Amino acid sequence: MGNIETWSAGCFPSERCESVQSRGAWLTGNYIAHPDDFQLIVSFLERNHSDQFQSILSSPDSDLHFPLFVDFAELFEEELRVACLLLFQPNTYLRVFDAAAISAQQTVLADGKKGVEKKSIHVRINTCGSPLEFPETFPSIGRVRVQHHGILLTLKGIVIRSGAIKMHEGERTYMCHKCKNSFPVHPLVEARNSISLPSICPIQNSKPCSGTKFQYVENTIVCHDYQEIKIQESTQVLGVGAIPRSILVILKDDLVDVVKAGDDVIVSGVLTAKWAPELKDVRCDLDPVLIANNVRRVNELKSVIDVSDDFVMKFKQFWAHFKDSPLKGRNAILRGICPQVFGLFTVKLAVALTLIGGVQHVDASGTRIRGESHLLLVGDPGTGKSQFLKFAAKLSNRSVITTGLGSTSAGLTVTAVKDGGEWMLEAGALVLADGGLCCIDEFDSMREHDRATIHEAMEQQTISVAKAGLVTTLSTRTTVFGATNPKGQYDPDQPLSVNTTLSGPLLSRFDIVLVLLDTKNPDWDAVVSSHILSEAESDSTTNDEDLINSWPLATLKRYIHYVKEHFRPVLTREAEIVISSYYQLQRKSATHNAARTTVRMLESLIRLAQAHARLMFRNEVTRLDAITAILCIESSMTTSAIVDCIGNALHSNFADNPDQEYAKQEILIRQKLNRVESEG
Repeated sequence: MGNIETWSAGCFPSERCESVQSRGAWLTGNYIAHPDDFQLIVSFLERNHSDQFQSILSSPDSDLHFPLFVDFAELFEEELRVACLLLFQPNTYLRVFDAAAISAQQTVLADGKKGVEKKSIHVRINTCGSPLEFPETFPSIGRVRVQHHGILLTLKGIVIRSGAIKMHEGERTYMCHKCKNSFPVHPLVEARNSISLPSICPIQNSKPCSGTKFQYVENTIVCHDYQEIKIQESTQVLGVGAIPRSILVILKDDLVDVVKAGDDVIVSGVLTAKWAPELKDVRCDLDPVLIANNVRRVNELKSVIDVSDDFVMKFKQFWAHFKDSPLKGRNAILRGICPQVFGLFTVKLAVALTLIGGVQHVDASGTRIRGESHLLLVGDPGTGKSQFLKFAAKLSNRSVITTGLGSTSAGLTVTAVKDGGEWMLEAGALVLADGGLCCIDEFDSMREHDRATIHEAMEQQTISVAKAGLVTTLSTRTTVFGATNPKGQYDPDQPLSVNTTLSGPLLSRFDIVLVLLDTKNPDWDAVVSSHILSEAESDSTTNDEDLINSWPLATLKRYIHYVKEHFRPVLTREAEIVISSYYQLQRKSATHNAARTTVRMLESLIRLAQAHARLMFRNEVTRLDAITAILCIESSMTTSAIVDCIGNALHSNFADNPDQEYAKQEILIRQKLNRVESEG
């Protein structure tokens, strides 16, 4: 079943040739399906979709458009010949399926079922898990060619533009002067939705009529809801230098307004073409257009990462092995993050906690507190900031990378574009990264008013737009990962906002701000240089099966996806006490950097503690998670409230015995917090 031509030829040897020869006929809607096929389809729908018919009939409004979902895999298994005809003659057979659905509902009503008969039922073909997921009928948008014209095609992409909903003429009826029979005529997309009458009467009786004069029948125009969207292929599947291609998709009836800009969608439909708008002295071209039959949003599914039971068993065995020394197990996972960069334990821990994130909280009033964390790396050139950004983008199943200098406020949020005389909204980087990661390198080179536009996106996780008469709100549930250089020589005596030229409100939105200073440290330089030289000499490959020693990128990606999906950690009482005491301590001593010690810092502590519990494969937040969150926040403070010198994040290395090291840090932190409680 590898090649779609092979199995289709076996289904019906002659139909493929006939479909090519008669393509002009059935494109105009005048190709007549065989009556036996109609009865086969009716019986198939009655047999397999009676439950859907009952729910459709129970709706009181008979004028609405109702979808009836049919699995192509099921049709292919039961009615192979009809499935092949639907694949190669979709313009004809999708209409036959719609007519068969109307007929089947009458049979269901005749069986004694209560309900109101509906005028418009549209069969929507679901191609998930069917032979249509082969490359021949499921190409990437950039690989759509003429050979895909006229077959049932499936495309996957991100909605970058969503047009206004219009009214569109879908059908009108004409009567032949000679035989007095009526027939419907459908407008052609290729001819800019104009009506083209047949040359002779299309009614097929025992004796052909051959009439050439037709009259329009009054009040027979059927109108449809109509919307145009534009989908673009994902940038993650493209190579470096490849430009993501986009295609126009036409939605009708019940499909309109089901997707918005930034949604991941899988669209099944028929590829056709339409004339581009006429411009003076410019050659007129045909633009490819997909007339959608079914649209599936895959935002919630995120089915690109498959975590099998074997991997889950490996994860459980891994943590069972490190039952007595859990932090050693955690460090084994962290070593898999950006392995080409030596050391930098604090940064790797911060990247892991940011990607995993906390649990989103919605209170009784409907107010939503974000679960996504944000990370900012401030460091001298050559400290590996961009390496971490690129590796984090690989770990996330949906990511957008941009640079500050090449980004405007419209490019990050939403652009208003004029297309065909009307204004539309086109999604920017933060909207396209909804549910994923947005990496912004050279954060300091962004203009001030461009940086101000992402304030709302980072905290409220929405973008409110009022452009060209379009007022709307778009969702941006995204994690922001920024990297910036300090302004000149970093001065530890000055607050962070002075050293980075970033405003206080923006800095307070980042959960972790890590400062990487390239200070002189002979011991560290010797260790790093020997590591880089040994990497260059030996190209050793580790065993991917043994998670105790190495975590390859694919396994790490699956692990992060799994813990985000299956763990919802809850704070224990002792974790709450530690976090609360530390927050109060910071509020008392926060004269130096008041912008970082707002209520947002308390929320950041909770998020980081939840993320660490997820990383440790647990469903409860213990004191260990709370103290690790405190150490992360301490690393992002220029002056620490607990220890006088927290050290440079750049020179943080993996401890040989992390559990013993943690025990020392815990005693130090608890002593300081207890002293604060006794003073209070």
